[in-house]
Amino acid sequence: MLKPLSSDRWNYATAAHLLNRAGFGGPPADIQKLCDLGMDKAVAHLLDYEYIHDPTADPDWARPNPDEVRQFREAIKNAATPDEKRKLQQEQQQLIQRRILELRGWWLKRMAYGPRPFQEKMVLFWHGHFATSVEKVRNPYYMWRQNELFRRLATANWQQLLTEAGKDPAMLLWLDQAQSKKDHPNENFAREVMELFALGEGHYTEHDIGEAARALTGWSLEPDTQKFIYRPRIHDEGDKTLFGRTGNFNGDEVIALIIAQPQAAKFITAKIWNYFAGQEPSPALADALAANFRANGNNFKPFLHALFRSGEFYSPEVIRNQVKSPVQWLIGSVRILECEMPPPLVCFGTLRQLGQDLFAPPNVKGWDGGITWITTNTLLMRYNDAQALVEGQLPPLTANDFARKPGGPGGEKAMKALQRVRMGGVNVEKILTPEQRADKPTMVAALEHRLFQTTLNTEQEQTLRDFLDSKTKMSNADIVTTVRLMMSTPEYQVT
Repeated sequence: MLKPLSSDRWNYATAAHLLNRAGFGGPPADIQKLCDLGMDKAVAHLLDYEYIHDPTADPDWARPNPDEVRQFREAIKNAATPDEKRKLQQEQQQLIQRRILELRGWWLKRMAYGPRPFQEKMVLFWHGHFATSVEKVRNPYYMWRQNELFRRLATANWQQLLTEAGKDPAMLLWLDQAQSKKDHPNENFAREVMELFALGEGHYTEHDIGEAARALTGWSLEPDTQKFIYRPRIHDEGDKTLFGRTGNFNGDEVIALIIAQPQAAKFITAKIWNYFAGQEPSPALADALAANFRANGNNFKPFLHALFRSGEFYSPEVIRNQVKSPVQWLIGSVRILECEMPPPLVCFGTLRQLGQDLFAPPNVKGWDGGITWITTNTLLMRYNDAQALVEGQLPPLTANDFARKPGGPGGEKAMKALQRVRMGGVNVEKILTPEQRADKPTMVAALEHRLFQTTLNTEQEQTLRDFLDSKTKMSNADIVTTVRLMMSTPEYQVT
């Protein structure tokens, strides 16, 4: 298992599959570039992104802001009246909303236009894996900082990433670890690091959780520096017994003990396989994935090289079997159509409607993904959003899509702001040659090549032919409608 795909099977379709899964897709020229490189170089081009300069600038406010936090707390404390206190809280809420909206737009643009699509795809994976929400953290700087942590260690060592994610300020607040003391150890992080992050249910005991919580006491957050701090005075120095071993373990040692469990490699590699391949691995493949990961010292980069070069990854059961997440749908559409990214406010409403609100996952488990992305309502919304994207119109959003909550820009006010928004839509002269636009069958074939890397079924092609036959001469508006009809098919919802 995990034998490299034979060179004679590497072609445009397999290159498209690699770009769709290890990135967010792209236009035919990008796919052909990967195809021409050959599989090994194509995989290296995406995965070895450290050699590609990323000029993306950080948001202006993405820096420690302890003075700002302290001043707000003092102002609340010294507020003369309840009305004054309420006004200060509203202003703070609006500031959080503006910054999170900016952060969402910053990350989406990075996914759509940045030079390292695979790195951003991994950041998205880790964001769902360590699902942390601004609704509790309530500090945009901490959310940006965690996002940057996932970017810095996207393909690094598993023990290092798990340890640093646990010490991250957003995580310390999200799972209440910063308040955990030897007299009252908090079990939230100890439980989730086993159940959701590293082992899965059934591979630990309640006793292991309690002992791990004791060992993790002392991991805290220093408000004056907004950084992790170890506080020995609140750490439980007694012996603890985890996974059959006894010692005066601390937090770092607990993470090491968890990673040392045989299940740890199987859990994370199976989840990564499912994320990229769109299905659970067979028992034999799960064993092979874990063995490769262990052999590579629990380092993700060499493991991912093996995954994306394996014949299993390019099997017929894997290609075009994955439902696009809302982010994949939006970013992939922008990249495939080579069109303008909608403004952050529009992206926010669209992704919330479709079920993937960045920086605000639904719970500690993150998004379920897969077929759960598709319901009767979200499928209709995808079709409406496709029309809005290609025609350059606003999608049919409501004030509920901008509910007043941390990270939401705020109800009716946000809806009024949308009235001033303009979107570019699809430039058909950019994505189709004059020859393709002049001949209907040639145009349909070119669009199928761009949108699906395959052909539509007979019934759907007949629907397109009926529409096109009603037009004596195709205008650009008619071509845009054709694109919209093709995006409003079940085939466009998978990759």
